[in-house]
Parts: sequence; C-alpha cells; structure tokens
Amino acid sequence: MITPTRRPSPQTTAVLVALAGSPQAWFYGLEIAAATGLKSGSLYPILIRLAERGLLESQWLEPDKPGRPPRHAYRITGAGRSALRTATAPRPVLSLQGSPT
Repeated sequence: MITPTRRPSPQTTAVLVALAGSPQAWFYGLEIAAATGLKSGSLYPILIRLAERGLLESQWLEPDKPGRPPRHAYRITGAGRSALRTATAPRPVLSLQGSPT
C-alpha cells in the first residue's frame, strides 16, 4: 500500500521558507515570528517539532550584552531544505480517463 506524504501546514511551510532565505544564519524566535506573522503559541510548537524531526537545528546563543539571558536560535538543515522543496513542489493531478465498457 502506498501512503502519500502529508504536506506541512501553511504555517510550518512559512517557517521553513523564512529560514531557507539565509540557510547558514541563526534566527531567534522573535525574528521568525516577525517574518511569518505567527504568534508565539503557534510558532514555538512548530519550531520544536521541526527540530525534533531534524529539519531545523537549534542552539542556545550567549547574549550580546552582559546581564541578558541566553537565547534559543534556529536554522534550517539540509533535510529541512529538502522537505521545503517537496512541500512546495506541484503535485500531479490524477484523473480517470474513459470508463470500463
């Protein structure tokens, strides 16, 4: 039995698109939220899920200014770029031609 791959949600695709623009750069959640328009309650579960699936890398970055806490940053992986290409590729349209006679 062939199981079709489930396409990611538009919100998940938006996160991948935002990160794919600069694949070597690390982005903070607030930067990703600004780029996608997603609220934190939607964004952070998506980031966690993508990182668990290996589509994003995440790490704690030390603050630029003393006294500030470390911040979590994210960047897309090769697997994430591949998943994005698959998610945004057109799917073939299936049609039934003719009818049994």
